[in-house]
Amino acid sequence: MAEEVLEILQSVGAFRTGHFVLTTGRHSDAYINKDALYPYTKEVSRLCEKIAEKYAGKGVEAVIGPAYGAIILSTWTAHHLSRLDGKAVLGVYADKSDDGPIIRRGYDKLIAGKNTIVVEDLTTTGSSLKKVVEAGRAAGANVIAAVTICNRGDVTAEQIGNPPVFDSLVTVHLESWTEADCELCKAGIPVNTDVGHGKDFLAKQGMK
Repeated sequence: MAEEVLEILQSVGAFRTGHFVLTTGRHSDAYINKDALYPYTKEVSRLCEKIAEKYAGKGVEAVIGPAYGAIILSTWTAHHLSRLDGKAVLGVYADKSDDGPIIRRGYDKLIAGKNTIVVEDLTTTGSSLKKVVEAGRAAGANVIAAVTICNRGDVTAEQIGNPPVFDSLVTVHLESWTEADCELCKAGIPVNTDVGHGKDFLAKQGMK
């Protein structure tokens, strides 16, 4: 499965190699641009189908995805689960707010007491996913699992609030360096400015 998932990510340009500056400020020779995935509905549907296949027959009644991109994941995953289980599985999402993710728009009433999984596209530290797990619980959902398409940072269940199950379709170990130790900088390989934080890095260096 992991090989197919990586092939899908590569086919839509979501998995790239080069010289990138990550959110943490560290440099890496690979980058996962999750936003590149969403325009390709067939590929998004296939990945969500893989998630659904993992949880079919396990009593899932609702799927939560954080705003914005993972709203699409929650809808597609719920669609495939509904088809596989032969019953309606709800797809809802957690809104952004000043206090963090929150379940509102009446979705809190819909998922209260229901067996629910939380879906996400990419997790690096687990902090964002943890907040959605907690938001689901605060709304009364029985969060039975959290699953991400790609676990990029060796994130553990403990880091995301200890749901009974934490799963990923693929785990990617990206090598990275501090700016001072970056092998790519030493080799004179230009920083990518299309994705990641390359533009900010070059601006700080007084370069364009």
